[in-house]
Amino acid sequence: MRQEIRLRWLVTGSFLSSVGTSFIWPLTTIYLHNELHQSLTVIGFVLLLYSGTNVVGSYLSGSLFDRYNPRLLIIGGLLVDMAAMIVLIFINHWPAYPILLGIVGFFNGWLTTLINSLGTLIHSRDGRYVFNMLYFAANLGIVLGTSIVGFVYHGSVSVMFALTTILYAFYFVVAVRFYHVDTSQIMKKKGKQAQSIKLSRPNATIMWTFFISLGIIWIMYEQWVSNLSVYVTDMGIPMTLYSLLWTINAGLIVVLQIIINWLAHYLKNIYLQVYLGILFCALSFVILLFAHNYAAFVAAMVVLTIGEATAFPTMPAIVNDLSPLEAKGKYQGLMNAFSSAGKALGPLFGGMIIEGFSYRILFVVCSLSIVAVGIIVVTIVSLQGNKAHYFK
Repeated sequence: MRQEIRLRWLVTGSFLSSVGTSFIWPLTTIYLHNELHQSLTVIGFVLLLYSGTNVVGSYLSGSLFDRYNPRLLIIGGLLVDMAAMIVLIFINHWPAYPILLGIVGFFNGWLTTLINSLGTLIHSRDGRYVFNMLYFAANLGIVLGTSIVGFVYHGSVSVMFALTTILYAFYFVVAVRFYHVDTSQIMKKKGKQAQSIKLSRPNATIMWTFFISLGIIWIMYEQWVSNLSVYVTDMGIPMTLYSLLWTINAGLIVVLQIIINWLAHYLKNIYLQVYLGILFCALSFVILLFAHNYAAFVAAMVVLTIGEATAFPTMPAIVNDLSPLEAKGKYQGLMNAFSSAGKALGPLFGGMIIEGFSYRILFVVCSLSIVAVGIIVVTIVSLQGNKAHYFK
């Protein structure tokens, strides 16, 4: 049995999963608000449930990965995930929708972590290349999914879940056919070694700063995914154009990844990419303060995308360099967990500010919070960066 899976099949799984998720996630706020008549705060709790179960699924599958056959874990997760989606095709009223969505969230996190964990075991490729390709595939899936969803959605999510179930069925075939790999001895050895490893203070300080910073940035970023959909459509902009914003986002990420990979050969200080990305994320919310037409929203999305494409893949790459071989999966898992936690808290955080104050106050809070994160990151890296040990 192979000791590693071919990268192309992991990329295929990531792509299919991403397309399916992009059918569901952007429409949840609109569906709950317009069709099920729920408040933004209630919607925030629903999205909190989805992302919260996503965190639990990620953590649990990562723990089980060390002890059980990952192929069987992926196949089992796909079967339960598809079962929940099939039920949602026919039963998508309140409160069945949020309950079943929580199950879907759990197993989406489960599957994502398993894919990333298998990626850490691919030694025939550079680790940074592996994660960049998985990131690339996920966003390519979003390009396809978001370009379709606005035209297919007409007030009912049944078609969305039917399409997602079909995509996951293809994912299931790929997993059954190509995810044959024996990792039991490798992971057992890595698990024992990782327990005895203690990071140096500079490495640990930088990584934990990144974990917390990325979680905070995702809280703010999630306003675009959830609450901004209501804000944009309430201004008279149709759902199809809001959906197009995410097509622009994902398409730009694909293009920017190519440019960033080229610039990486000339940019010696990788931390500069993080600083630049955080700055652009903050600027996107400043633009939203003055956005009164669709062109302004497009401009804000372009700026946000530059920030996302620059910072989001770079932070896990730096964490990868800062973590020893025996514990790379552990720290990539922590990075994903903090990202998911930020996604979980974001919609509720934004909904409470909007209902308590206004969208304008939300944009101010988001921009100032990201600026504060940027200042802290620059300070910590300046103090600890030269003392850290990098594992290549």
